Amino acid sequence: MNITEISIRRPSLIIVLFSVFALLGIIGYMNLGYELMPDFNQPVVVIRTGYPGAEPNEVETSVSRKIEDALSNLEGVDYLVTKSLPDASVIIANLKYGTDLDRTMQDAQRYIDNIRKDLPADILNPVMSKVSPNDLPIMSVSAMSTLPPTVFFQRMKDDFLPQVQQIKGVAEITVLGGEQREVQVKVDRDKLRLYRVPLQQVVEAIKRAGIDLPAGRVETDDQSSTVRLLGKFTSLQAIRNVQVAMPVQGSPVYVKDLAEVVDGTKEASSVSYYNGQQGIGLLIKKQGDANAVDVSKAVRAKFQEMERANRTAGVQFVIADDSTDNTIAAVNSVVFDLILAVILVSLVMLLFLRSFRNALIVAVAIPTSLITAFAMMWLLGYTLNLMTLLAMSLIIGILVDDATVVLENIQRHLDMAKPKRSAAFDGRMEIGFAALSITLVDVVVFLPILFLQVFVADMLKQFSVVVITSTLTSLLVGFTLTPWLASRIGTKEDLRPTNAFNRFLLWFEGGLEAFIQWYGRALQWVLGHKLLFTGFVLLLFTGTAAMMKQHIIGKELITTGDQGKFRLALEFDKATALPRNDSVSRVIGTYILAQPEVASLFSNVGGPSTGIGSLGVGAANKSEFTVQLKPKKEIGNVATEAFMRKLREALAREHTGINISMMALGLVPRTAPIEITLSGRSREEVMATANNLKGVVQAIPGADNVRLSVEEGSPEWKVVPDADKMQRLGLNTAYTGMALRTAFTGNDDATLTEAGTEYPVRIRLDRFDRRNFADVQQLTVVNPMGMPLQVSQFADIQRGNAPSLLERKDRQPAVTLTADALGRPSGSVADDVVAYIKDHPLPDGMGMAWGSDIKRQDESFGALGSVLLISFILIYLILVALYDSYIYPFVALFAIPVAAIGAFLALNLSMSQLSLFALLGLIMLMGLVTKNAILIVDFTNQLKAEGKPYAQALITAGKERMRPILMTTLSMAIGMLPIALATGTAAEWKNGLAWVIIGGLLSSLALTVFLVPMVYYVVDRVKERFTKRARTT
Repeated sequence: MNITEISIRRPSLIIVLFSVFALLGIIGYMNLGYELMPDFNQPVVVIRTGYPGAEPNEVETSVSRKIEDALSNLEGVDYLVTKSLPDASVIIANLKYGTDLDRTMQDAQRYIDNIRKDLPADILNPVMSKVSPNDLPIMSVSAMSTLPPTVFFQRMKDDFLPQVQQIKGVAEITVLGGEQREVQVKVDRDKLRLYRVPLQQVVEAIKRAGIDLPAGRVETDDQSSTVRLLGKFTSLQAIRNVQVAMPVQGSPVYVKDLAEVVDGTKEASSVSYYNGQQGIGLLIKKQGDANAVDVSKAVRAKFQEMERANRTAGVQFVIADDSTDNTIAAVNSVVFDLILAVILVSLVMLLFLRSFRNALIVAVAIPTSLITAFAMMWLLGYTLNLMTLLAMSLIIGILVDDATVVLENIQRHLDMAKPKRSAAFDGRMEIGFAALSITLVDVVVFLPILFLQVFVADMLKQFSVVVITSTLTSLLVGFTLTPWLASRIGTKEDLRPTNAFNRFLLWFEGGLEAFIQWYGRALQWVLGHKLLFTGFVLLLFTGTAAMMKQHIIGKELITTGDQGKFRLALEFDKATALPRNDSVSRVIGTYILAQPEVASLFSNVGGPSTGIGSLGVGAANKSEFTVQLKPKKEIGNVATEAFMRKLREALAREHTGINISMMALGLVPRTAPIEITLSGRSREEVMATANNLKGVVQAIPGADNVRLSVEEGSPEWKVVPDADKMQRLGLNTAYTGMALRTAFTGNDDATLTEAGTEYPVRIRLDRFDRRNFADVQQLTVVNPMGMPLQVSQFADIQRGNAPSLLERKDRQPAVTLTADALGRPSGSVADDVVAYIKDHPLPDGMGMAWGSDIKRQDESFGALGSVLLISFILIYLILVALYDSYIYPFVALFAIPVAAIGAFLALNLSMSQLSLFALLGLIMLMGLVTKNAILIVDFTNQLKAEGKPYAQALITAGKERMRPILMTTLSMAIGMLPIALATGTAAEWKNGLAWVIIGGLLSSLALTVFLVPMVYYVVDRVKERFTKRARTT
């Protein structure tokens, strides 16, 4: 007794089984979280080490090289890239795919801890992170208030931020702008010289005076009390009255004699605006395993709560950007596509199966198959994301395949006037082998994806699991629920023109029958004109190859799409100070907001960049604007790229000398798509090669904002001491360096305490004494004997340019060239670069490594190309096992190459790119188109077994199987139409994938039903001749 017989005779077992599936699916669905994309961590570990006040040369020598050496034994490292910047070292460990990131980070931390004692004492603790979408803020917020700026900032730091950070799932909050209170001790250079007091002595005096110290305990037999010295500063006057020196007995020198002590604000490192209004910017990141939608909802609720509680202070939290809006929009869009696909597929079933009853039996396969996918996703810890939902909407046509093929055959037996149960069992048994083949072929193409070790593996694995689970469940439905329902409610169809709907069905049935008869005649003609048909197919292949050679179809890993949002970055001259940057950025921001297409503008002046893979270090000469355009309907469907070009041209005319770069923001975060790292023996040779390559890339159409990582830096004054003179004057380098750093950077170790809040006290030279070359020369350094000396007496002051960044790759000098792609796919731009390098090889000893999108594109496309080949082999092996033949499975595989004709033509006509999703469509297509060939080959084999000649068997099989072939192909193609024609969030991804499948299905349908019988005919004809020759011999 097989499973179909059990389901017909004892349906309670099947009902219980599917009830369990449904229960698990409902529980799973209720527990699934939302996110835009599966978390796809790149195999990259970034180690950031702050070194305040240090220039790139010092950072490289003292920090970067030592950490680089420590990490040289780290397992799984592909290559190391080291970037030494002002004030920070960044080391990027690019790992091999498949490396355990968490274990690697633990090992790296251990290696760094081992050399911590060899690093400078004043560096900040190294911070380690992964490169993942979770590195990006999910929300950008602008906070405003009517409170005084310093009071609001302190309230933000002490009250508001801790409340937000306590929310489950919130990881890190970056603060931009704001005015922080700071007590400033502005030391007068001339008074230091007059009183012969070193600046460092002022620092030490204030630090020693402003502390609380536990002194110990006093105890008796009965009581114990602590003793504590209270010395912390509680007022500005207390700081002014600190005694610094007593050069003459009874004549002390106080801080107020040497400096002005004022209540001020800390020197700003960044400024934030939202729609032109200054505020405190907050960039909120979520924890890796947290659900972005839930975190966003919780944060919004907390903001509303804090606004109500601080209404009198006018506190407002304005959400400038929330990435979860895109998540929800994308999910809703795919769910809409899914529902529309179900409706369209059901209508196709109704047309072909000729009754609501049969259409309902087939439609049962959709929810019963999908609900098991929810259960599997829950068990594996997946989420409802773009990939899993896209998989569900794409496979609606596949899910009805088995039920359609089985029911159509059962209906054929019912029309023979067989009893319901016999018709259900016989119909399923006759077609069961073909149904099993179809399902296994659909499933097997996705199996290799589960074992991929590339960038996109995490994304595609979830897609594949949903497809495999649902498709296998649909096979079970086709073997159990479908025959059971047919055995109970199935009936012989006897359509009569009693109403308009029946008349329409009869008209459709008549047209279908006429088409099938025409197909029979056309197939007979093809079998008689094999060379002519073969020439026609070869001509189509030649045309497709010629079309691909024209590069009409571009290459891109993941299409950015048009989300109506872009990032605009300004880079001023390296010497530009933050106030100047802020002034110009405000003017540019006002201009942008004046454009009628712009909905909102979030400005980050001088703060760290927010892009994925960002070094997390801001710069006074850089600004970043996030521009959101109004909905397309309101601005006359203006393309975002067109607006970007127009805006940049206008800004470039008005603001010369500023490097303006732009990048469209899509659903998936991205860096500059084109990234090439050159490395060699000498920095000069690497720079020369990089500058040459930069000129070449700039000339390539579509390449935009081409730049090098290593450029001439900001101007600097180099103090070159004369060692002999210094020693004669009782000075040393450390003492002099500390004096210089305190004078120009300041010291903020001391604090002022008010109402339990500590505020920093910064001690340094007055601003008027640290403005120019003369101020450096005339800086007074008092030696240990009390003699005031000017820096120019023992050192030479030289003007130069410090490099803005020093880079190394695998311990060799390196430079990275990056470029954006505007108006052309990044893969096509990269192809031109590769072609140039092939014709003009790099100098000997010069290494080159691709990074960013192009590296991931090459790896992903290569891996998916392997998947295509492996899937082809697996399909063949499965068919060999099922048919116990090596020849006929090969015949069925002829359906695959002809699908490529329609797939690439559809990509071309729809102006889509050859992207990751288009390749995924090609992989999916392999399974879909093979089933048509299987239906013909399987039925031909059955007819031959009954004794029919192969020519007659082929024509009969083609005509008998045309109805299920048309049903399954059209249901899949029509089910794809909502996805192919979709607009809005994530539409660009879905469109290309759907067009590939629709084009491939239709071309395969038109050609397979002729090509496969023709190849089968040729094979049997050859076998027949060999058999005759064997008999005669």
